[in-house]
Amino acid sequence: MSLASALSTAQSIFTNSGTQSGVVSKNIANAQNPDYHRRSAMVITGGNGARIDDIVRAQNSPLLRQAVESTGIASGQRTLLDGLTEIKNLMGGNDNELSPANLIAKFREGLDTFASKANETATGAAVISGAQDLAYALNTSANKLQAIRKDADDQIKQNVSDLNSLLAKFEGVNNQVKNATAAGTDPNDALDQREALVKQISEIVGVTSYVRGDNDMVLYTTSGVTLFEAIPRKVTFQSTAAFDASTVGNGVYIDGVPVKAGDGPNTTAKGSIQAYLQLRDDVAPVFQSQLDEIARGLITAFQETGPTGALTPKTGLFSYKDPSGTVLTNIPAAGTIVPGIASRIFVNPVVIPPAGTPDKLRDGGINGTTYVVNTGGGSSYGDLLDKYNENLTNPMTFSAATEIADAPDLMSFTSDSMGWLEQLRSTATASDDTKTALLTRTLEAYSSTTGVSLDEELSLLLDIEQSYKAGAKLMSTIDDMMKALLDIAS
Repeated sequence: MSLASALSTAQSIFTNSGTQSGVVSKNIANAQNPDYHRRSAMVITGGNGARIDDIVRAQNSPLLRQAVESTGIASGQRTLLDGLTEIKNLMGGNDNELSPANLIAKFREGLDTFASKANETATGAAVISGAQDLAYALNTSANKLQAIRKDADDQIKQNVSDLNSLLAKFEGVNNQVKNATAAGTDPNDALDQREALVKQISEIVGVTSYVRGDNDMVLYTTSGVTLFEAIPRKVTFQSTAAFDASTVGNGVYIDGVPVKAGDGPNTTAKGSIQAYLQLRDDVAPVFQSQLDEIARGLITAFQETGPTGALTPKTGLFSYKDPSGTVLTNIPAAGTIVPGIASRIFVNPVVIPPAGTPDKLRDGGINGTTYVVNTGGGSSYGDLLDKYNENLTNPMTFSAATEIADAPDLMSFTSDSMGWLEQLRSTATASDDTKTALLTRTLEAYSSTTGVSLDEELSLLLDIEQSYKAGAKLMSTIDDMMKALLDIAS
């Protein structure tokens, strides 16, 4: 080996070692960054010795696609489960003590006691108090349920705003990638940023991607709507100021195409927007319809029809108002939902002490003397109370929109309503566990192929150190040879 060749080799060693150590140092500095991909300095050999040809970014396209898809699926399921849990919490704790089923069961116990001790005013007052608790629970649950719908609507608005912002950032980063690729400069940092943005976008709406010439990426929703191609597509949504049982929320549109809501407890939602739409437009409205049918059932069960049952049926213990606040006395049609009646049901004031008296519940006559059933005036009369109690388990027709219309009576309907909600939440919980586990395993697999291992990087540093030492030894030898040549020349 000539001295010139030796010098060239030593220079290559120092240049390569410096570049490799810089790459390894950057890897180590980003070891805890989940959006960073490991870099490798690729060494090739040629006529002039070894040299760094390129800085290569670790990647795995199949696992990336799976990670992005799993992120959207897990986000949608988690959003739905959180909403179902919030609805379940309206019913109280683990024992659902605030559920209509529990409150009606307790109310029936008081009604039984009052029927057997019909002359005890205090017992009657306790029944009226239980009825007030029941009406208040229905009011509160219905109002809070609409608040949950409003919150979902607000979250959709925030999601749309975030999505538009992320797409704008994606455009800038995607242009950096294209420009660097076209110019032959390093696009790796921009590629990391772009991939991180895709993952964030997938949490909001399910996405698929396609990379074309110059590393230009195109994004589509999982339903095939273009989300980004050269420029971001417009995502629009008009929020709703307030919700009641009759309110229909506005849709989300991507490039003019409506976004579909998720479906089922093991939801088809990919991304949080579809799950929020499902909560707002499907789950909460169905549960609202169940509360409304429970309220209608109570009004029907305690209606007054007079001593022979031939008078026009009117509201008795439980009455209700229309949306404008006007008190109504007509009995709603069987099997027909009155939207929002659960939030407007109340106990008739004429039976509430001290201004009113529970005796009107015992004897009839809430709607006037013509509706009095206990015409004999006996203070121990309990037949009407027994009839009301029986009405709670007598056949009753419910709307098919409740999804539990096959319940034979009101007591069964209230029990089925809680079963419906718990079944949804149970299935959603199991699905969330499965989808979260899939996402976790996918991210672990992806990280193992593209992430940084400190052990590997430190081992590589030792190799680079040995290479540097070899270069230093070569330079020392060249120095000794040069000195020997100079000594001979002198």
